[in-house]
Amino acid sequence: MSWLDRLLGKNETSSQMAKQRLQMVLTYDRSDLPPGLLEVIKDDIIQVIAKHTAIDTDKVVVHLEQNTQENRLVAEIPLLAARARRNGAASK
Repeated sequence: MSWLDRLLGKNETSSQMAKQRLQMVLTYDRSDLPPGLLEVIKDDIIQVIAKHTAIDTDKVVVHLEQNTQENRLVAEIPLLAARARRNGAASK
């Protein structure tokens, strides 16, 4: 699906969704991670970061990405403290 299709609100076809799922399965398979380990890693990352700053634990996303040279563990973690500081500064 092109960025233009997404911008115009066109939905993905089932073949595109199946292709994305297959790519994700292959990435996990090639990473040699045991089943469930990614979820354990995600929980550990959340605990460690939550000790130091407020985060939105419901919106944390952890996934694997693969390119020709390496696999990467990518974590997207929304920080609540940063958002609260911006909102507080804007209201003053």
